[in-house]
Amino acid sequence: MAVTQYWGTGRRKTSVARVRLIPGNGKFIVNDKDIDEYFDFETLKTIAREPLVITEQLDKFDVLVNVQGGGFTGQAGAIKHGIARALIKADPELRPILKKAGHLTRDPRMKERKKYGLKKARRAPQFSKR
Repeated sequence: MAVTQYWGTGRRKTSVARVRLIPGNGKFIVNDKDIDEYFDFETLKTIAREPLVITEQLDKFDVLVNVQGGGFTGQAGAIKHGIARALIKADPELRPILKKAGHLTRDPRMKERKKYGLKKARRAPQFSKR
């Protein structure tokens, strides 16, 4: 028996999330752990669930996520992006809602690279006159 699955890939900073939506009752699994176990802060859980909440699909899909790279904030943003992309595959009529909320736009902000002669991307060595 084939189960319908909707895939979406989300990215934020250096995090990549592979999201799978399966029709179900609202389970949210991140890297084989429950979302409450994976994320410590309530704000990160809220960010990750946001596309499902605004489209009122929270209890209609089970969400299975594999996420790697970056920190917890980047991972939460990547999960949000991946869920939004997967929801569009599940129901194309949700696109205007998600687009207006800004969940379909990949956040381009990345860490700036370190330049030679500097300690960090812009931090110069301390200046001494003598």
